[in-house]
Amino acid sequence: MDPLTEHTGSCLPLGRSDVDTDQIIPARHCRSLTKTGYADALFGHWRKDPEFVLNRPERQGASILLAGPHFGTGSSREHAVWALRDWGIRAVLAASFGDIFQRNALRNGVLAVQLPDEVMDSLLDRAGRDPSFTLTVDLSAQEVRDGEHRRPFEVDARARRLLLDGLDDIEVALRAEDAISRHEQSRPRWMPRPSAALGHP
Repeated sequence: MDPLTEHTGSCLPLGRSDVDTDQIIPARHCRSLTKTGYADALFGHWRKDPEFVLNRPERQGASILLAGPHFGTGSSREHAVWALRDWGIRAVLAASFGDIFQRNALRNGVLAVQLPDEVMDSLLDRAGRDPSFTLTVDLSAQEVRDGEHRRPFEVDARARRLLLDGLDDIEVALRAEDAISRHEQSRPRWMPRPSAALGHP
């Protein structure tokens, strides 16, 4: 996973509220367990409308999604985050998120930033009027910037550290492989052990 310290990009304004994970990626596209290949399925139902924001030529290449409140509610499918990431979204800003979606986003390299309602209303308005409007999402400083405006945000400390380092939970565990092996070897022989199929004697 690529480290995420600071990202500047143009914006996709999607001010609809209560966008659930089935709207982010319809269930029929969630049959694979691979983490890539979902860009074409992102907002699959809505993209049938030629005027939908993702279809607009002037919005191509945008990498920051500005969402309405309660974004990512519904089922816990990680495919919703994978689809956003595959399309090129590095950060999602909203007044509120579904809890599981927010955790999934942070674990999969997409920064989910919660900002006050009035701030989101202002950002959505500006981005809606100006396709060239850009934001900087600075995870190091924990702030969103546009011009002279600096808006602080909070993020889980462990998730922040992993994003800054470009690590996921599996990579963190692999870094401790030697310590894990030493621990397993020190356990009494009568205690259960991992299967030999996993590479342990």
